[in-house]
Amino acid sequence: QVQLVESGGGLVQAGGSLRLSCAASGSIFSISDMNWYRQTPGKQHELVAVIFSGGNTNYADSVKGRFTISRENAKNTVYLQMNSLKPEDTAVYYCNIGSRRVGVRNDYWGQGIQVTVSS
Repeated sequence: QVQLVESGGGLVQAGGSLRLSCAASGSIFSISDMNWYRQTPGKQHELVAVIFSGGNTNYADSVKGRFTISRENAKNTVYLQMNSLKPEDTAVYYCNIGSRRVGVRNDYWGQGIQVTVSS
């Protein structure tokens, strides 16, 4: 069974940077998209960034210009470079990889990693 393992979270001061990594423990075939979500208490799960199989990316308005999503296909790994961090970026961040075969989508999720930005 494939597992996604996240790393790179922690505590950082406002204005600082962190790089999150998410590596799959096995092979995932027919990947359609790789995503980073975040969640804070009392708020909905928010899609932060997505990178599609063709390489296109999308970002939440709140992180545009500050966060960059990238991937290493050979390693089934997705990254999130977070710069100019703000206290409101504090959340648990989750990676998600979606695959699609014969019209059926499968989702793989990481366990979540805490990012805390102090003011």
